[in-house]
Amino acid sequence: MTSPIQLSPQDTIERGLHLAAAAGASGCVVLVSETSSANLRWANNTLTTNGVMRGSRVTVIATVGAGEGTAAGVVGRSSVTDVSLQDLVSAAVAAARESSPAEDARPLVEGTVGEGWGEEPDETSVNVYADFAPALGETLARATKESRWLYGFADHEVVTLYVGSSTGLRLRQSLPRGFVSATGKSGDLSQSAWAGAATRDFRDIDALAIDVELTRRLGWATRTVSVEAGRHPTVLPPAAVADLTTFLFWELDGRDAYEGRSVFSKPSGGTRLGETLFPQPVALHSDPQLAGLETLPFAVARASGGSSSVFDNGLALGPTDWIRGGKLENLMQSRFTADLTGAPAVTPAIENYVLSVDGASGSTEDLVAGLERGLLVTSLWYIRPVDQQTLLLTGLTRDGVYLVENGEVTGAVNNFRFNESPVDVLARFTAAGATVPTFSREWGDDFSRTATPPLLVPDFNMSSVSQAS
Repeated sequence: MTSPIQLSPQDTIERGLHLAAAAGASGCVVLVSETSSANLRWANNTLTTNGVMRGSRVTVIATVGAGEGTAAGVVGRSSVTDVSLQDLVSAAVAAARESSPAEDARPLVEGTVGEGWGEEPDETSVNVYADFAPALGETLARATKESRWLYGFADHEVVTLYVGSSTGLRLRQSLPRGFVSATGKSGDLSQSAWAGAATRDFRDIDALAIDVELTRRLGWATRTVSVEAGRHPTVLPPAAVADLTTFLFWELDGRDAYEGRSVFSKPSGGTRLGETLFPQPVALHSDPQLAGLETLPFAVARASGGSSSVFDNGLALGPTDWIRGGKLENLMQSRFTADLTGAPAVTPAIENYVLSVDGASGSTEDLVAGLERGLLVTSLWYIRPVDQQTLLLTGLTRDGVYLVENGEVTGAVNNFRFNESPVDVLARFTAAGATVPTFSREWGDDFSRTATPPLLVPDFNMSSVSQAS
């Protein structure tokens, strides 16, 4: 009996398309995702684990005629071989035949063979930490000498995506992505601080600089102050701003807005496209080619829903202004939802964003220096929606809330539960700094291609004191 064979991504796609046609599918898209990752983990000043992993997933989207329209069936599985591919394709075709006509049905995107199509998947390895790991070792030794504790996680992955269709589309894109998330604690574990950063290759991550920042923040905590809940002038560093605005970015769904389910819906019906949302010149922009934040230059959808459509796989993506000069310019739209909502353009989701304020400059430290009395909040977590109509969010502060007096950080304060809308925050801030690449503590593990500025919010709503540490 012949053993199953792991096909190359290209052979998987070609064979999958052939099997779909033989099974009677009128159209087909096959996506193959190859993932290679390497990670480091440390605790109690000791490197505890490291590992290298590989994974593969195949998704088949089959279409068939269904009455007056076209139906789609989508099935995805991991570690597909030449034997299991037959079952996967058959399941997708069967699912399409059992489905009603898809409301988002459109002709599959046509194309040709893209650059690099014949290349093998890219891989990462522990060698990506060639500079980072020795520096990390120095920080762990230094922390032990200084009676501090360090904990953290570093991850690097390369995802190579292949897309092929019955309409001639053959695309390949390799995406590297990495991050480090680190926590420092005082010797008695009574105080903690957090810092993180995103990267493509770890060549721009300085473990020693991260440790210096953690040490500085723990130093601020040698004095502790109790502060009551309420509205406080608050400096949000870029990472904390990303904690809030990433949720806003994900809410830019055109269909949800059109059907009255989001903060971007008009009370009278329809969307708020063209409305000025913010009095200051706030801009929110995506571009697959943003330097350092590069992402897929074509649409990928493994399921239809909201403003995502499996029929749009392979659709070219380009620079998109979501908000410009404070005005809502675009919402995320598939070809179907653009027609449904009357949107001026088809603007699928792009997996990165830059938030900026025209003319803003300076750093978090500059905003702190200009604050007479207030708070510096370095990270937010456990963020959840409360009201979609206003995008009101609730969450907690963690590992670093500090008191600012006369432009200087003078101590650490207790944690809070907050209730805020990022839409309201962007409408109320009174000062902003320069936009820099960021890593959101709450969302960065999954969505790290972001850049945001620090903001000063004059009345950030700390709704109650929290016992979280």
